[in-house]
Amino acid sequence: MFAKPTPGYTTAAVTGDTVVLLIGMRINRFWAVHHWMPVMAAMFRMLHDLAKEPERGLRGRILLTASPRTYYIVQYWESKEKLYAYASAPDAFHHKVWGMVNRKIRAGKVRGHVGLWHETYMVPEGSYEAIYFDMPPFGLAGAHGSLPLESRGRRASDRLAYRSAAGGQKAPGETPGGGTASGSAPQ
Repeated sequence: MFAKPTPGYTTAAVTGDTVVLLIGMRINRFWAVHHWMPVMAAMFRMLHDLAKEPERGLRGRILLTASPRTYYIVQYWESKEKLYAYASAPDAFHHKVWGMVNRKIRAGKVRGHVGLWHETYMVPEGSYEAIYFDMPPFGLAGAHGSLPLESRGRRASDRLAYRSAAGGQKAPGETPGGGTASGSAPQ
């Protein structure tokens, strides 16, 4: 089922700090399907399991490809604590998979057929902003919901200056001197 686009400009409804995890694989040798296909299947299994257990903290995800060799998932997590808890939870599929990978590495059975990687970003409030036009909720907005752009400001500088109630909120368009910024086109 396809999500309907939200007309006009929107922004992500995220408040507070956010956690972004990029995690993926690179197929180093296409012919070694028996090595990389289980890795890809494990990625999908972990996403399936996380979708069934939202209390683990995965808020949203997007599967992307950088090339025919490289596949990755952008994940948005509720908190770094929930991400750490999932990564180390003995009952999670992730724990089982990494146990198998580590045993293969120790036994010298890894031959460079598939590469694995991840990058984790803890992004403080005021260090992210988002804008969407005629898009269904996607990315950060897919993970946290979307709002009309004006609720956070039409300019990128306004959206970056936004603070939730806990962080001391500035009004959209407010400049450091207390005046308002003008401009009709989002930036």
